[in-house]
Amino acid sequence: MMPQDIRTSPVCNLAVGDEIRGKWNHSRYRIRRRLGYGATGAVYLADSDRGVVALKIGHDQMSITSEVNVLKRFSKVQGKVLGPSLIDVDDWVTKTATYPFYAMEYLKGETLFDFMKTKSPEWAGILLVQLLTDLHTLHQAGWAFGDLKPDNLLVTGPPYRIRWIDVGGTTVMDRSIKEYTEFYDRGYWGKGTRKAEPSYDLFSAGMVMVNLAYPSRFTKNGDADKQFQAKIAGSPMLKPYAPILQKAWNGKYRNAEEMRNELVLLLNANDKAKAPQTQRNSTQKPTSRQAQKKKKSSFIVETCLVFTFVFVVYFFYMLGQTM
Repeated sequence: MMPQDIRTSPVCNLAVGDEIRGKWNHSRYRIRRRLGYGATGAVYLADSDRGVVALKIGHDQMSITSEVNVLKRFSKVQGKVLGPSLIDVDDWVTKTATYPFYAMEYLKGETLFDFMKTKSPEWAGILLVQLLTDLHTLHQAGWAFGDLKPDNLLVTGPPYRIRWIDVGGTTVMDRSIKEYTEFYDRGYWGKGTRKAEPSYDLFSAGMVMVNLAYPSRFTKNGDADKQFQAKIAGSPMLKPYAPILQKAWNGKYRNAEEMRNELVLLLNANDKAKAPQTQRNSTQKPTSRQAQKKKKSSFIVETCLVFTFVFVVYFFYMLGQTM
């Protein structure tokens, strides 16, 4: 949840062309546009001496320090690309206050919703596999993502890859989730506590997929379990994933790897189920071509017979004229 006055905070209201200068490192950043905002501050697209960056400006030193520590931790995970790379950490001093900020790699890509507009429904499952792989790595490092939602995700590529663009909600395991959004929060739906643990993120991951099927979201209305089941049953995109989404909804997975493995098996099973249909279609094509060939042959025979009949009639007609 976000403070009520976050929208009026100076960190959320920088204009295009405004310049931010670091107190300690003296790096300059010229604002292009705001990318988004949350409980811990706002993120801007900005120009710098190191190129285009994403600039996160906060109003609370502890929150920004926590995010910086998470990004540093990400950079130490061998063989994994989780969050954006950290570039600079500093303070922005104004006439009335000092605001902490950090600059990070700007990831170019599409939102989940924009990406899925031009892709088949199977891509939702593929992206969820990638997300679960990264979540398992994050959990192994002792953190929960917390505020997991499409706004904090981006699809880069090709090759297509889901990436995290805001780590403001990351929380040390076993502590209380510090930032969340109701639709993706199991506490809102009455499905568990807001304790930072793998099952919290897995619930949110399932709801991210549900959000892809229902872009406008929906609010809690009566029995949450019945409402959830009805939404799954009412979506052709979600039906194939129903067993996995149900387990995530009910907190039945021990870790992200377990959920990921089941999803991979399900995707493979769906591919195999489609294979016989493809084979049937391929066997039907030769039969169709044979039928067309046979039809063409019959047409030629019929044409020859008609031509012969006309010729014979004409021959006897001319013979009669000469007698």
